[in-house]
Amino acid sequence: MSGENPFAQFEKSFIKDGTVYKYFDLASIDSKYDQLPYSIRVLLESAVRNCDNFHVLEKDVQSILSWTPALKQGSNDVEVSFKPARVILQDFTGVPAVVDFAAMRDAVLDLGGDPEKINPICPADLVIDHSVQVDFARVPDALAKNQNLEFERNKERFTFLKWGARAFNNMLIVPPGSGIVHQVNLEYLARVVFESDSGDGSKILYPDSVVGTDSHTTMINGLGVLGWGVGGIEAEAVMLGQSISMLLPEVIGYKLVGKLSPLATSTDLVLTITKHLRQLGVVGKFVEFYGPGVAELSIADRATISNMCPEYGATVGYFPIDENTLGYMRQTNRSEKKIDTIREYLKATQQLRNYAEEAQDPKFTQTITLDLSTVVTSVSGPKRPHDRVSVSNMPEDFKSCLSSPVGFKGFAIAPEALAASAEFQWDDGKTYKLQHGSVVIAAITSCTNTSNPSVMLGAGLLAKKAVEKGLSILPYIKTSLSPGSGVVTYYLKESGVIPYLEKLGFDIVGYGCMTCIGNSGPLEENVVNTIEKNGLVCAGVLSGNRNFEGRIHPNTRANYLASPLLVIAYAIAGRVDIDFEKEPLGVDGNGKNVFLRDIWPTRTEIQVVENKHVIPAMFQEVYSKIEVGSEDWQTLKVSDGKLYPWSAESTYIKRPPFFEGMTRTLPKLKSIQKARCLLFLGDSVTTDHISPAGSIARNSPAARFLSERNLTPREFNSYGSRRGNDAIMARGTFANIRIVNKLVPKTGPRTLHIPTQEELDIFDAAERYREEGTPLVLVVGKDYGSGSSRDWAAKGPFLLGVKAVLAESYERIHRSNLVGMGIIPLQFLPGQSAETLKLSGREVYNIALPESGIKPGQKIQVEADGTVFETILRFDTEVDITYYQNGGILNYMIRKMLS
Repeated sequence: MSGENPFAQFEKSFIKDGTVYKYFDLASIDSKYDQLPYSIRVLLESAVRNCDNFHVLEKDVQSILSWTPALKQGSNDVEVSFKPARVILQDFTGVPAVVDFAAMRDAVLDLGGDPEKINPICPADLVIDHSVQVDFARVPDALAKNQNLEFERNKERFTFLKWGARAFNNMLIVPPGSGIVHQVNLEYLARVVFESDSGDGSKILYPDSVVGTDSHTTMINGLGVLGWGVGGIEAEAVMLGQSISMLLPEVIGYKLVGKLSPLATSTDLVLTITKHLRQLGVVGKFVEFYGPGVAELSIADRATISNMCPEYGATVGYFPIDENTLGYMRQTNRSEKKIDTIREYLKATQQLRNYAEEAQDPKFTQTITLDLSTVVTSVSGPKRPHDRVSVSNMPEDFKSCLSSPVGFKGFAIAPEALAASAEFQWDDGKTYKLQHGSVVIAAITSCTNTSNPSVMLGAGLLAKKAVEKGLSILPYIKTSLSPGSGVVTYYLKESGVIPYLEKLGFDIVGYGCMTCIGNSGPLEENVVNTIEKNGLVCAGVLSGNRNFEGRIHPNTRANYLASPLLVIAYAIAGRVDIDFEKEPLGVDGNGKNVFLRDIWPTRTEIQVVENKHVIPAMFQEVYSKIEVGSEDWQTLKVSDGKLYPWSAESTYIKRPPFFEGMTRTLPKLKSIQKARCLLFLGDSVTTDHISPAGSIARNSPAARFLSERNLTPREFNSYGSRRGNDAIMARGTFANIRIVNKLVPKTGPRTLHIPTQEELDIFDAAERYREEGTPLVLVVGKDYGSGSSRDWAAKGPFLLGVKAVLAESYERIHRSNLVGMGIIPLQFLPGQSAETLKLSGREVYNIALPESGIKPGQKIQVEADGTVFETILRFDTEVDITYYQNGGILNYMIRKMLS
């Protein structure tokens, strides 16, 4: 540890098994320490350890130490610096990161610097998990077929990533087919407490913490590792050794008491918490769980709750480390020596929690309580993850949604069409009928639930009982099982439930996010035609964390999040409007009705199987060879050069234009003059609406671009797989078929070129404006950029020529990403909006920026065709301003390294 650290006198040590372990004794710094929430203690330790009065200042430490329940965001904001211990990436966001690092090396070389100085300084783990799609389901060898297609489609991308693993120091790549990033993080990558070499033969101990390029990085908080999602651009800066500038958060204490009922699952619990906290309003805040009920939850249960943190809006949903945490480390094959060292360190720094001891409860900004015994079996939908519906109320709720006006809980089906149905013929020669509420996709997917043995084994036991009762699933329902790691397959096989899952059509189709991120693959043509011709609201049921409209599949207008057990139950029922209490799932061999209650396993039944079959040896077997990869991965040949050999012919990997024309000196700030509105949008525009995602539509600008390069539709692949090519991603920005742009009469990715009144694809309109030299703005409503953290949701608008966004409010990560790309986030004053200001989006906009002296949160004047109004400049910190002045965070890093 550097002697320059002003807190060096608080360094202490202990000796264990002959090794000297150093750490900072936080409690001895200030008596207020034991009143701090445990999550804030992690921020404090990082600030103390990294304090050099350059990256991290003494005032950062004092600010964190002075955290108080009276702190209120927006009234007495406190800015602090935080250096996470590591960064985690998944492949869709990891490819752009590696592309940017490769392009930064080129830029540094072009500006006369040493390109090999561009390396991750902070450890970076990249898990390839987003590229596999459910092309094959309910067929022999579905897993092998999907994985072969995955490699065929993504070979160039995988080659590039393997090059990156060799070219850059401090970067670990987990090959495709290994699992979902957050589950691999939980089971394998997480350290809980870091142990680093000090340089003098001793070890330095400090809490594991992480930021990731996926909003569900929060899952790791269930293991007591503080972590959250950031923009890909911000993550790249952390990889380059920069600290995160953040506002010291309010901390909501969420007290759990009681026990879950024998029939409730962790999924039911997280959907209950998600609705509760979304109603409370916790955006930008930490949520920390406490109370005796926490001890009743397994680490997998806690991780499920932490996983859906983005859905309830908090920055983190944190579970402090307790003995159950250390028990999970033992179960997942972490060494006993490591666990003992962690325990001793946590005790020494007062970071080991006993949830039964009320005396250990810290002070919180606000506290709320949930009695676990009140949790009932639930789903969420049909369009948002926080719209929880008790299963007993599903028939009535779905019926209401059909006839309600178009919205998050409405489809506006005309009264005469409510009973619509249609028949079609299947491959077996039989005729089947679809109607509103018919299930056409049922997927056990997503790390939210596949990381939890209780619900996975519960699904297996339910499948076993269903098959033994003679129940089956209609053949046209696309069923799939995509485990989050090889460990899941291992214990499902050992427990003997795999044959029953396969009998119902839940074959293992791949290891990755798959259906949860829209990689559900195609539905059979007859099914699609029947749905489309008859305007049916058919359903997808999945054990995921997101069900925003258009995300899962274009033909499933209603999508419900559910436990793996309920995914199977609704698949057997064939429809989501079933009343499970009154209506049978089918009949057994004796003609007797079989109800869901007849095949539903209790928590006790599940725990017996889990205790027997989920053992450390499984984790050792799976993770001992996870970095080796498949034979296809091992045989990939890659360049040994430190500069990437870009190919002009590639449609996957392209050198981005972000640094073109860059100079060593800072450019002058300019006001935005004579701008036009590219899109005029409403509330809750998600990153799914903005960022290119899913399949590439055949009539889209991206499809035309690929066709011009002699690619067939079969070769288009997904937007996610092509995130390394900015030309395609710019064309796919705002390409969501459900986007509602008020400048045009119909839903879809179209807009108005205002000077000519011509309706065009959004990219084509942006290109027209670019040719005319017209800067662009977006005018939007509340919660702009909610959903998964996606850097292309900021990079895409930047490439379209967007200079500023005017919104009523922003999602935290997306606002940060906009700043990171040099786009100005402006916010309407409280009580004002485009509607109250009578803006139509057809105006010419002038935004007056001062040439110097910009301050966080200052008022900025906007003029739109004579209407003058003030907005709040959402540069929240001085660092935001520095990034913007440099043209973005990566440009800042290049200039910093050159200087």
